Amino acid sequence: MHAGRTLQCNTCGKVFKHAGHLRQHQRVHTGEKTYPCKTCGKSFTKKYHLKVHLRIHTGEKPFPCTACGKTFLQKGHLQKHLVIDTGEKPFLCTTCGTSFATKDILQVHLKIHTGEKPFPCTTCGKTFLRKGDLKKHLVIHTAEIGEKPFQCTTCGKTFLQKGDLHKHLLIHTGEKPFPCTTCGKSFREGGTLRRHQMIHTDEKPYLCTTCGKAFREASDLRRHERTHTGEKPYQCTTCGKAFKQASSLRTHQRSHTGEKSMYH
Repeated sequence: MHAGRTLQCNTCGKVFKHAGHLRQHQRVHTGEKTYPCKTCGKSFTKKYHLKVHLRIHTGEKPFPCTACGKTFLQKGHLQKHLVIDTGEKPFLCTTCGTSFATKDILQVHLKIHTGEKPFPCTTCGKTFLRKGDLKKHLVIHTAEIGEKPFQCTTCGKTFLQKGDLHKHLLIHTGEKPFPCTTCGKSFREGGTLRRHQMIHTDEKPYLCTTCGKAFREASDLRRHERTHTGEKPYQCTTCGKAFKQASSLRTHQRSHTGEKSMYH
């Protein structure tokens, strides 16, 4: 490689020094997942993410807390645990004065002030603060064109993503490849296992860095964070009014359609 040479992503303009890093980055836009798990079929965009995922099947937790001995699946989970114990938040936002436990969380927070939304939809151009929000949005476009290319050969049901098909197939086979190492109960999905394990540990790994409140699930934390940021990601396509929660949007949309709630 020649000195000073850079490679640019044609989709978002981000610049890289190495071709390998550019190819890896482009999977964010294409949704390509080239690293499959041989145990449950789930696929990942990065080899490292597959490596971390495999620990769910093996029960490996390589990150121990030196204070209490508790072990964790990921380094980030250990860091969150340490924050709960110490309460330390060394990363300061110079704009609003809010402190955060990790540099990564601070960087996400800073985008609220700058207005940066680095994850663009290549179909309609709408941009998002978080990659997860973009993924949810993309379903709107695939649903519009009726594209569900992955079909179950047993019952004929079709799916938007290959990973969803793999999850569905477990219903037919009865296979539950995610065992709880504490009580032996098994689950079809890793996410269900992780939620179950919190019953044993009483762990709440999703910590609000603004007020310190902890949650068992990331979705609960995201909903809570909107009380601090004022973010309203759910917009009515009829009148443009925005809401913090999807349920509030659905209730509002009935004012346009005349549909009555099933609870009334």
